[in-house]
Amino acid sequence: MGSRSPETTRPSLFWPLAAIAVPLISLLAKIRISGGEKLPRDGAFVLAPNHYSEFDPLIVAVAVWRTGRAPRFMAKESLFRLPVLGAILRATGMVPVARSSSAAAAKQTLKQSEELVEHGRGVIVYPEGTLTRDPDMWPMRGKSGAVRLALADGIPLIPMAHWGTQEIMGRYQKGLSLWPLRKRVEVVIGDPVDVSDLRARASEASALNEATDRLMNAITALLEDLRDEKAPAERWNPSSHGQKETGRLDS
Repeated sequence: MGSRSPETTRPSLFWPLAAIAVPLISLLAKIRISGGEKLPRDGAFVLAPNHYSEFDPLIVAVAVWRTGRAPRFMAKESLFRLPVLGAILRATGMVPVARSSSAAAAKQTLKQSEELVEHGRGVIVYPEGTLTRDPDMWPMRGKSGAVRLALADGIPLIPMAHWGTQEIMGRYQKGLSLWPLRKRVEVVIGDPVDVSDLRARASEASALNEATDRLMNAITALLEDLRDEKAPAERWNPSSHGQKETGRLDS
């Protein structure tokens, strides 16, 4: 997959974590990655995968590590205040996200984006915000957290799709399906989504919605190729199916 980033070749806390996690996950999943070269070897990026299983983050983390980059996620700000876990999250460069007012959220997003660029780090953001509610596990309507980060500093916005994780742990399933071992999981990384024409209007709802739609379309197209079938013409919208949601522009 080409040269690896110093993130994975230079000693760090990621090394012992990967030494434990990668072999264990490899017992459960045979991960095949396509398009790994599309993840930048260095510099900032925002990686946006689909989400349909609680096991997804482990698959995504291993895939990103295998491409040569360190897997950093957005995590609830409250977790950073826990004694041990908080120290690990800070040491590995995970990105805190707070539930706050729109003004405070915008300021936080700008700061986070600047830090990603300054340190040349990538971050993994689930644009759906939670497991998809679509009955057939297609990506549902996205939220704007991923595109806000990307637009703030012109960071590459990269779509990702994977399929097969549901055979290891189904949506809302409490435990793992251990047999047979090494279930096949396909992962594909797509070309960056072009949102450069929207940067000048990054504070406007219409621009954020347009950027989010482009991202979700790109993720869905990748998943269609993996599943070899077409997604529904209309994307699942939780708010129109009687499920509580806080708004179109939530991160």
